[in-house]
Amino acid sequence: MSVLDRSPFLYLACIIAGFALIRVQLTGILEPLSPLVVLIGVLAILLFSFVLIIHGVLCLVKRR
Repeated sequence: MSVLDRSPFLYLACIIAGFALIRVQLTGILEPLSPLVVLIGVLAILLFSFVLIIHGVLCLVKRR
C-alpha cells in the first residue's frame, strides 16, 4: 500500500470532489443524468466524511 492510500488528504480531496459533482451543471444530452450525478456527489461526501471521522477516532484511540 502506498502512503496516499491512508492519507487523510486523499479523503478530503474526495469530499471536495463530491461537492464539485453537486455543483456541476450538465447541459445538452447529459442533462437527464443530473439527478444521478448529484446523488453520486452526496454519497461521496457522506462516505468519505464518515471514513475520515472513523480514521480520526481510530488515531485518537491508538494514542491513548
